[in-house]
Amino acid sequence: MKRRELLAGMAALGVAGSVQARPLMPLHDKPREMLSPPFVDGQGRDLTLADFRGRVVLLNLWATWCVPCREEMPTLDGLQEKLGGDDFHVLPLSIDRAGMKVVRRFYEEIGIRHLGMYLADSTRAMLAFGALGLPTTILIDRDGFERGRLVGPAEWDSPEVMAQIQTIINERSE
Repeated sequence: MKRRELLAGMAALGVAGSVQARPLMPLHDKPREMLSPPFVDGQGRDLTLADFRGRVVLLNLWATWCVPCREEMPTLDGLQEKLGGDDFHVLPLSIDRAGMKVVRRFYEEIGIRHLGMYLADSTRAMLAFGALGLPTTILIDRDGFERGRLVGPAEWDSPEVMAQIQTIINERSE
């Protein structure tokens, strides 16, 4: 078993260290097809991943009750602030059963200013995305294929992670 896979498995079991100790996202050898359950945004619009086609997306499955999710959310906000735009979007997909009101309250409490709000049915999202734990983060290319996955928290706005994501964003011009 590779070191990264071992660390990802440990993270899923809650064994891994802090957000700062996380490795870069392991990338797949070949892009993988994905399913997309329906979800809603903060304005109540129905969406799927197809609505983001043409942009690189960092999909983060999370919940307000998940401590590691809460800890990494400011770094996802920082990533969206630094790289977000026409070519890249952070999609924090909450699976909170209490609905959008707890997501809004959480964003207000910790000062999230750059991330959109998205909500999905927890069972459908976890099954469709093959998520074994929270947080689960999936890097999706412009064509809607999964390029990498990390189970557990990360420091998403670190220079190393941003460089890794920028490599996928830059593939358009190759």
